[in-house]
Amino acid sequence: MTDDALFPVERRRQEVAPGAVHLPGWLPAERRRELVEACRSWARGPVPMRHTVLPNGGVMSVQTVCLGWHWQPYRYSRTADDVNGAPVAAFPEWLAEWGRAAVADAYGDDGGYAPDTALVNFYGGAARMGMHQDKEERSSAPVVSLSIGDTCVFRFGNTETRGRPYTDVELRSGDLFVFGGPSRFAYHGVPKVLTGTGDPAAGLDSGRLNITLRETGLGGGRSRA
Repeated sequence: MTDDALFPVERRRQEVAPGAVHLPGWLPAERRRELVEACRSWARGPVPMRHTVLPNGGVMSVQTVCLGWHWQPYRYSRTADDVNGAPVAAFPEWLAEWGRAAVADAYGDDGGYAPDTALVNFYGGAARMGMHQDKEERSSAPVVSLSIGDTCVFRFGNTETRGRPYTDVELRSGDLFVFGGPSRFAYHGVPKVLTGTGDPAAGLDSGRLNITLRETGLGGGRSRA
């Protein structure tokens, strides 16, 4: 069976679970290019993109750089204390506007969404993300996830366990996935990246970029560019 045969050919809006919405092709090519260029700039610093070291000594296969607040297992800070101690790059208002538009398109209303941080993850062909919850935030506002580049298998589970039940969703370049409400703290991960499915039109021939926007609920004012 080919990878293409794992998923239906028709791609349309889907509510994968209550509060978890997949909108295929949400980002047009020009916005994908804009975001790729921005990610390349953010990856150069002031805090460079890195493989995060976990408390148990393990190293994540995904590379990450943060905006607004710096995430390290398992907390947020304004400085990258586990990298070079530099202040984290500002979170741009234009990206917050994209986040509000994403929530509005997913739910019919943006609900006053005010993201103040973004995690930019880069997946090489061998990179994976284990099943986990996004729970360092002090806010239950939705997580907005944007995908560019190589297609991946996104595994979206339940709020109680890393195991079944879960649903595998194909996320292609330009896809939007929003999860909030009853699904805000669902386990999720990326068991597979489909190499050779990049997005040259966006300037990303290989590898996958995933940008997730969140409200930290930590206060202290929004960091803007």
